[in-house]
Amino acid sequence: MRRLSRRKVLSLVRELDAFPKVSDSYVETSASGGTVSLIAFGAMALLAVLEFFVYRDTWMKYEYEVDKDFSSKLRINIDITVAMKCQHVGADILDLTETMITSSGLLYEPVIFELTPQQRLWQRLREEHALQEVLYKTPVKGGPTALPPREGVSLDPLNACRIHGHVYVNKVAGNLHITVGKPIHHPQGHAHIAAFVSHETYNFSHRIDHLSFGEEIPGVINPLDGTEKITFNNNQMFQYFITVVPTRLNTYKISADTHQFSVTERERVINHAAGSHGVSGIFVKYDTSSLMVTVSEQHMPLWQFLVRLCGIIGGIFSTTGMLHGLVGFCFDVICFRLKLGIYRPREVSLEPTVYGLYIQNPSFLFLNKQAVSIKSEGIVSFSM
Repeated sequence: MRRLSRRKVLSLVRELDAFPKVSDSYVETSASGGTVSLIAFGAMALLAVLEFFVYRDTWMKYEYEVDKDFSSKLRINIDITVAMKCQHVGADILDLTETMITSSGLLYEPVIFELTPQQRLWQRLREEHALQEVLYKTPVKGGPTALPPREGVSLDPLNACRIHGHVYVNKVAGNLHITVGKPIHHPQGHAHIAAFVSHETYNFSHRIDHLSFGEEIPGVINPLDGTEKITFNNNQMFQYFITVVPTRLNTYKISADTHQFSVTERERVINHAAGSHGVSGIFVKYDTSSLMVTVSEQHMPLWQFLVRLCGIIGGIFSTTGMLHGLVGFCFDVICFRLKLGIYRPREVSLEPTVYGLYIQNPSFLFLNKQAVSIKSEGIVSFSM
């Protein structure tokens, strides 16, 4: 009974076979068919390799939502070199919400403003800003973020001041001042003591080696990294207007909560007689956005890759029939023109051929062999 049931199941499965089977004796090979097959297999191999590279690649997905985190602090990473001595310049950050001045966390280091060839090469690399998608994919932990140290001992005077470090402020609008004199903290506001600094020493030529917001990610280039401004006027004001956007970064290499920003630059000469009022210095005005961007690195799923691969193979197989007909027609035209293959003229043999004629009857069988003569007109005559 079990064998009978198995046979019934097998017969039922055979009846459901929807794929036609063609005997090998019915298949005719041709040069055009072989050419089409080679083209089809070559195209399938090429497209499969290209599709594999697409499968290995990743892309960045951007999602936007309202930033609901107002209680946390905003970290500002600063590394700016000003062409003035450290005792003549001061930096502070003014928080507009609580009207408080923050300057703790910043270090003043006397340095040489001119760069060595190695440092100049590093700065040029920082100026080569690429697309954000490339920057997010390529950060590597341990990559150089700060300016490389100067090699060897230089006899040049220390004519500049490097202001670097990080501070924490509220996530509201603020202003970073770098101007003449040291800042004074008092409840009514803020001020800089510049009475003992000569006006001829004013020089706000500066270089921004690094300026970022949020968690510092080594290897990521920010918009102002590598910026250098040179001025020969003592009353020069440089302004940077920055819009900070909270960004949550999730890639296969790193995961961090950082901030990206856009910047608008402006510079002008302070001349009270001409109506251009203000204070000489470097001013970085920033404001935080209410939207948060989530950047995640996406990868093509395996099932989607297999579906696309099957689509490539099936599509090529479905179009090879039409291509085979077109190539076959071209081959036939060429062979007909050149008298090749089946279109080659054949020679007619005039030698007599003997055919056997068999006549079968229910009662007897006659066998008559007679030479068949081939006439010049191509008519065959039989003699019975």
